[in-house]
Amino acid sequence: MSLTAKQSDVALEKRRLRLWIRMLRTTRYVETQVREMLRDKYETTLPRFDVMAALYRAKSKLKMSVLSKQLLVSNGNVTGIVDRLVADGMVIRVAVENDRRAMPVSLTTEGRMLFERMAGDHEDLVSQLFSKLEHHDLDMMADVFSRLKEEEELSS
Repeated sequence: MSLTAKQSDVALEKRRLRLWIRMLRTTRYVETQVREMLRDKYETTLPRFDVMAALYRAKSKLKMSVLSKQLLVSNGNVTGIVDRLVADGMVIRVAVENDRRAMPVSLTTEGRMLFERMAGDHEDLVSQLFSKLEHHDLDMMADVFSRLKEEEELSS
């Protein structure tokens, strides 16, 4: 490999690293904005929003183990969040006959209505934060992220 090719490879590696740092900063910025909106407008947290979103999308009640797998967090983390949502009347636990350990959860009517308002504001905020991106930008970025994900899946 010639010196120029090696320099080109090093330059490409550095550009990839700079892109990763930019992506991370952008993600953190957007997440901070979402957290602030949820805190200021709804006095809630992003993890609570995430739990409510998973329950909202569910076709039926979810077991805590399924919920924790969907959210990629421990059962203990989900249990604490669900406990607070139950105390606030947003989520209900349902006992299962013949299985005292299984306690599927679902949103209450009030929880579902609150989540719909939060989700609408979340969508509006994200749209506003990404307002400089046009259809072609979004298509290109979706393609790039898909290719990155494919690489990850191939290496697993």
